[in-house]
Amino acid sequence: MADSASLSRAEVAAVIDHTLLAPEATPAEVAALVDEARALGVYAICVSPSMLPVRAPGLVVATVAGFPSGKHHSLVKGAEARLAVDQGAAEVDMVIDVGAALDGEYNAVLADIVTVREAVGDRAVLKIIIESAALPDEAIVEVCRVAERAGADFVKTSTGFHPAGGASVHAVRLMAETVGGRLGIKASGGIRTTEAAAELIAAGATRLGLSKSRAVLEGFPA
Repeated sequence: MADSASLSRAEVAAVIDHTLLAPEATPAEVAALVDEARALGVYAICVSPSMLPVRAPGLVVATVAGFPSGKHHSLVKGAEARLAVDQGAAEVDMVIDVGAALDGEYNAVLADIVTVREAVGDRAVLKIIIESAALPDEAIVEVCRVAERAGADFVKTSTGFHPAGGASVHAVRLMAETVGGRLGIKASGGIRTTEAAAELIAAGATRLGLSKSRAVLEGFPA
């Protein structure tokens, strides 16, 4: 069990993407997300691309591409990502084609990521959502290697929408063992407690995607 007392509230806040990706989200809820993010001192907000542009002084703005299924044409993902960056997003979390990964079609996964990387260039941080709960260990490792080859900046566990589940300590540890120190590791999906956040950070997560940031942070010492 990770010890949450070894991490301060500010240290954890500094690695949080405060997230609102619900399909029913409204502009008023996004504005409230920004206010709460600023009050909590988190690193970034993450919203759906249709909610951009977002005024969020002092915060990094992140969005998603090919979300949540990943079953979009690569050119569509690239166009979506490029438009989002044009509208102020500094980070893009793209979903891979999970079926291609399950089939061992890693060249297709590579091409998918490269398309989005080329679409945004060096104007945005690119995070690759691998949907780790739906993949066997060997596929997690291979997709992480492919993401690195394609020029991604992060690998990310989950959309939070897949029925297989979200982030796990096992997956984060495996991802960190594969590309940690070279790529960032974002844990996201189902992280609702201080203890879960602390365990994922201990396993190697360098960023957390949270929709319940306040509740998670309250358990860390000020």
